[in-house]
Amino acid sequence: MNLAGERIGFGITGSHTTYHKVYPQIERLQAAKAEVIPIVSYTVQQTDTRIGKAKDHLATIEKLTNKQVIRTIPEAERLGPTEPLDCMVIAPLTGNSLSKLANAFSDSPVLFAAKSTLRNQKPIILGISTNDALGLNGVNLMKLLATKNIYFIPFGQDDPYNKPNSLIANMDYLLETVKFALKGKQIQPIIIPYHDKNVVK
Repeated sequence: MNLAGERIGFGITGSHTTYHKVYPQIERLQAAKAEVIPIVSYTVQQTDTRIGKAKDHLATIEKLTNKQVIRTIPEAERLGPTEPLDCMVIAPLTGNSLSKLANAFSDSPVLFAAKSTLRNQKPIILGISTNDALGLNGVNLMKLLATKNIYFIPFGQDDPYNKPNSLIANMDYLLETVKFALKGKQIQPIIIPYHDKNVVK
């Protein structure tokens, strides 16, 4: 499927250790001639970590997309009826944002853009990165897996022995998941070994 001309919102939430896996996927979407519109959560905008300063992450995202980052709910609101997206990616999607999305909260630019996109009956593609997907957040994960127009980048346990409740999407499948989602299909399989070396044989 050709992505040329497709308007793809790209939401980023506060899983800072996953950013380096997401940036190359933005480049792949750009190389496929998609128009990538970046949207970030308040955590991305405000939080400095050992991974880097917030201002530097924002600068990287804007350089990759050649667009100003959408940082506020009023800015995200125009992605509804005024400037609709063809689909929206949220990657990485933290457990906090996952739980809010599953329960219809829209208190950040990323979640508001997702709400607007779902209202337009366009696909949302989720790349989860959360330590509690197989814990208390499991009910929210299952709710989203069963929700119309929501699709998942294949995910697996990144550290099953030390963090048995943790799930992370394999971002290398992002582009292919987007292509399937635009056809109304979920790429399969959804659940994959994150690292083969972690599998007991």
